[in-house]
Amino acid sequence: MFAEIITVGDELLIGQTVDTNSAWLGSALNQHGIRIKKRCAVADDAHEIRQALDAAFARVDLVLMTGGLGPTKDDITKKVLCDYYACGEREDTEVLALLERYFRDRGRVMLEINRGQAVLPAACETLMNLRGTAPGMWFDRDGKVLISMPGVPYEMQYIMEHGGFPRIRERFRSTPVTHRTLTVINIAESLLSKHLETFEAALPKGFKLAYLPNLNLIRLRISTGSERRANDEAALDTAFHALQEACREWMVAAEDTTPPEVTARLLLQKKLQLATAESCTGGNLAHTYTLIPGVSATYRGSVVAYANDIKKLLLGVNPADIEAYGAVSEPVAKAMALAVCQKLGTDCSISTTGIAGPDGGTAEKPVGTVFIAAALNSKVHSERFRFFGTRDQIIQRSTWTGFHLLNRLLESEA
Repeated sequence: MFAEIITVGDELLIGQTVDTNSAWLGSALNQHGIRIKKRCAVADDAHEIRQALDAAFARVDLVLMTGGLGPTKDDITKKVLCDYYACGEREDTEVLALLERYFRDRGRVMLEINRGQAVLPAACETLMNLRGTAPGMWFDRDGKVLISMPGVPYEMQYIMEHGGFPRIRERFRSTPVTHRTLTVINIAESLLSKHLETFEAALPKGFKLAYLPNLNLIRLRISTGSERRANDEAALDTAFHALQEACREWMVAAEDTTPPEVTARLLLQKKLQLATAESCTGGNLAHTYTLIPGVSATYRGSVVAYANDIKKLLLGVNPADIEAYGAVSEPVAKAMALAVCQKLGTDCSISTTGIAGPDGGTAEKPVGTVFIAAALNSKVHSERFRFFGTRDQIIQRSTWTGFHLLNRLLESEA
């Protein structure tokens, strides 16, 4: 079964807001066996919205639309839908009660403009929104369903999870899509594809391998759209095991994850604590890791030793090593990793020192040269890498790789 997504809002077209709703909907719908045939963004314009709806319903039976449901004059989606479905308006008393409680709990006065959000097209069923003030709407006419939702991501997700998906399961029959995903690092997509040619050629009929690159990470997803039977599941498990074996050299984990998430899980399991010493990444290791819930039990802190004198002063890096090898070198990376463990009293660490660019490179050490070290219980391992891309991309690639280097060390000590 196929669906389409329409996102409404001038802010999407001028780049003021990034459309994360479509990505979330595409992933969530896929888990329900519904594939996205097309998605489009339209302006806050009645004619454009109507045209997008007509075009979508000519192709599919299910359309999901986000945006344009706020209380202000530029939010016109409800008025357009009243016209599109040739219906009047109704006041939903349950929505009104929720709005009154919403404003009362926040100590705010509910204005008439806010009350208007309880007024909905008469042709729709209400999809309650307990995360905000704009309810979702379900329209069903001539075998075609439209779900209209606010554009605020966490509100849209709540409406779909508690109202949209349950109704979709009742209304439509779809074929489940089964996935297995693993993540690899530091191999180019083209080289990986070449490496996996034999594996892909041997996949059973109806199975598909997708490549989902993100900087130096690639997620590999095997999918089958056939009905879930025992033999399909067994074949998928067999194929996924073969994929793991083929990618063992670069594999982060046999799941859709990132290196720092793997690090957090390993450190929690082993009851170890981490510190980071950063030069070229400028605190990005610390920032990335502390975005993961629950890492406070495993993380002590970071020393951002960007300047050479800070490397010497706070981490005790030997000036002779900097003089002989340069700040961007293996001896300095190793010294930083060992010193931050000692300074912060941790079991393990990651350090980075490199040239993120766009300037500062030399023939011997061009832009993108990064030395990364990982230490565990006084054992330290470091590697030299050459990353490509913008400054931001080099920093992020270094970050993923730093955590991956530590993960390999932690797994080798199992």
